[in-house]
Amino acid sequence: MKSISTASGHFHLISESLLVLLALAGPAVAAETPAQSAAPPVCAHCAEAAPAAKPGAAFSKESIYQLDARFTDDSGRAFTLGELRGRPVVLDMFFASCGYACPLLVTDMQAIRAQLPAGVRERTAFVLVSFDGARDTPAALAQYRAQRSLDGQWTLLHGSDDAVRELAALLGVKYKQEADGMFSHSNVLTMLNPQGEIVHQRIGLKGGLDEAAAALAATLR
Repeated sequence: MKSISTASGHFHLISESLLVLLALAGPAVAAETPAQSAAPPVCAHCAEAAPAAKPGAAFSKESIYQLDARFTDDSGRAFTLGELRGRPVVLDMFFASCGYACPLLVTDMQAIRAQLPAGVRERTAFVLVSFDGARDTPAALAQYRAQRSLDGQWTLLHGSDDAVRELAALLGVKYKQEADGMFSHSNVLTMLNPQGEIVHQRIGLKGGLDEAAAALAATLR
């Protein structure tokens, strides 16, 4: 059992033992028919391309996708975080009118993307969730996408105060709106595996990009 410490607590990544699986399978293994035994093995390429979990499967206890809050993306479409299942994710909570930290975080997300192996890069989703529900409407987020030249691998989300607050709590992100309308907030980039479990967090505004990219790449090995 491997434990990863993040700003939001301890998340446990549990790998199943092959011996345990065989033991649990018991009679089912013994009852395998010759036709089943003769089935050709799945090639490595197909195994890598296969989805991490069936669409209807339950999320793990460590998955942030258990949050059932609904968001709206910058095209105006209703969106739930569970739609990201099956892909590595880099997620940042931000606000579009931020003049310093948030632009740097988006630039760091682009730098992480550039460091990923091609096969991982193509499958990774980059997600921005706004704190600023009043100003960062879907239309405003669409404008931000155009300004930053963010392509289809990027998802920009607007949510209710409750949805944003719940997600921030899961990620260990703190934020507060100041009297001038700006936000003070934690600077946290969160890496998720295809099941929506936190595998790494880069905290702060400097360094740590190599580690973030390596953590994402490891989720598809």
